[in-house]
Amino acid sequence: MTKRVNGPFDVKLTPMAPEAGAVDAAPGRMMLDKRYHGALEATSQGQMIAVRTPVEGSAGYVAMERVNGTLDGRAGTFALQHFGVMTRGAPHLVISVVPDSGTGELTGLAGSMTIDIAPGGKHSYDFQYTLPDAP
Repeated sequence: MTKRVNGPFDVKLTPMAPEAGAVDAAPGRMMLDKRYHGALEATSQGQMIAVRTPVEGSAGYVAMERVNGTLDGRAGTFALQHFGVMTRGAPHLVISVVPDSGTGELTGLAGSMTIDIAPGGKHSYDFQYTLPDAP
């Protein structure tokens, strides 16, 4: 059965130095540090690679993050993969649980997440997932 949880999260983005030998047009890199609240009570760390274009509102990013905490009271870790594209201000974002990345009581986790950034910058998540029954 698919479950759905949502809540706020805090995110800190820290720019990373360009890779050795990178050209001026190289993708930007950022470290991710997140704190999820609510039914997903967890921390995560990850990396994001992004490119902006000369056209206002067009960009793309990919990111990977490792989440560590509890989901509806079940403890473990899992990984999220992000794929985001913005075309002249129109966003398209896919965030998926990496298959077979769940550990501990989150083994077998599958699902997807959406995020919302409200005016003023507050972030929230909506996470739809499946998880085998606890043993």
